Amino acid sequence: MKTQLVIKDRVRKGNALIERVVWFVATPVQGCSHHFKYRLYCGIDGVTVVRYDNESGKGDHRHLGKDEQQQPYAFTTQEQLLIDFEADIIRLTGGKNESHY
Repeated sequence: MKTQLVIKDRVRKGNALIERVVWFVATPVQGCSHHFKYRLYCGIDGVTVVRYDNESGKGDHRHLGKDEQQQPYAFTTQEQLLIDFEADIIRLTGGKNESHY
C-alpha cells in the first residue's frame, strides 16, 4: 500500500492554533511498530502547549508545556492518539477544547 494522507486539518480558536497531520505509511517510521507518521500541534500565541510526533529514530513521543518537555508516548491506535492529544490540550490549557474535529 502506498503512503496515504489520513488527516490534515488546522483550526484557529482565538489565539490558539491546532494542527493535525496523520499519514498511513507502508513501512513504519524507524523506532515505531505501527504504520502511522504523525504531527499534532497545539500552540497559543506561537508558544507550544503540546506537540505529538514520531520522528525517525526517536519513535513516538510528545512535547508538553512551554519548555517542551519531551517524553515517550505509548502509541496504541490512531483513535487513541487523537483522544490523548485532545485530553492534553484540555489539561494544559485549563479549559474545554471546542475544536469539534
